[in-house]
Amino acid sequence: MVSEKLDIVALGEGLIELSSEISLSRSETFNKYYGGDSLATAIAAKRLGSKVGYITKLGNDYFKEYLLNSWENEGLNISQVSCSDGYNGLYLLARTNETGKEFSYYRKKTAATKLSVDDIDEEYIKNAKCFYSTGITQSLSLSVREVVKKSFDLAKLNGLITAYDPNFSPLIVSVEEAREFFDDISQNLDILFMNDNNDMVTLFDFESIEKCIKHFWDMGIQTVIIKSTQNRGYYTGYAGDISFSKMLNLNEIVDTTSCGDAFNGGFLHALTSGFTAVKATQLASVVASVQAGGMGAIKSIPYKEEVYSEFEKI
Repeated sequence: MVSEKLDIVALGEGLIELSSEISLSRSETFNKYYGGDSLATAIAAKRLGSKVGYITKLGNDYFKEYLLNSWENEGLNISQVSCSDGYNGLYLLARTNETGKEFSYYRKKTAATKLSVDDIDEEYIKNAKCFYSTGITQSLSLSVREVVKKSFDLAKLNGLITAYDPNFSPLIVSVEEAREFFDDISQNLDILFMNDNNDMVTLFDFESIEKCIKHFWDMGIQTVIIKSTQNRGYYTGYAGDISFSKMLNLNEIVDTTSCGDAFNGGFLHALTSGFTAVKATQLASVVASVQAGGMGAIKSIPYKEEVYSEFEKI
């Protein structure tokens, strides 16, 4: 159990990121960093000043110390990061003018897939304001799916704000599996983030933003955020009102890997800091815009001073 009160606890996987600015087929060197969808959310919130804890399992390979040291240097509370025999997942990423975005995952049977309910400390979750996880996390294994369900149960039982992003990708799971993942935790959900194409249309079969938001309100989900690439903005559904905030163009877009995850971190930071849902969306849009101006999932996530400076101009 941690002595400090945490603002956010996120659960997921940590991955090694190897990126290149030329095609993967021709690159002889790569930039090493780290990534993972819920990890990007956690670090975005931490870089804005939130107190954030992260739950995962790492493998005892050559990357373990790098990941642990990096997260500790970020200021994450990693007291609930356990280790076991096995290896850590990684992905390769390239963004070039010739081929566009190139992306390849290697995440099957990693140490993160071995996380079980025995690894979860109820007191740790109780010590936070907000709990967050994703459909990508649920896809790791049956045991991790069980961990996510139990964690949402514990969070709701103890009065935490609960937040979730399906982050649906047909490259990782089927529509049927992703819907089952959502059903696991939907009754314990306060905040739902989704993308308009993969999540709203493909996963949930909605063409109308308004109908989609009202559907989830009727399910008891208080806050629904739709990140719309089609309409270039963010819809915030809360307390019977639906508002729209334009996407910001603070930088030229370089790489959108985990841009939505960074947005989620900005939103949860703002909400747990006392912002309204609409203001939280506006601050999160700054985070996403700046993040998309750099290469990689987490390396380009901005820090508090830059984000708040731009936010004050809105």
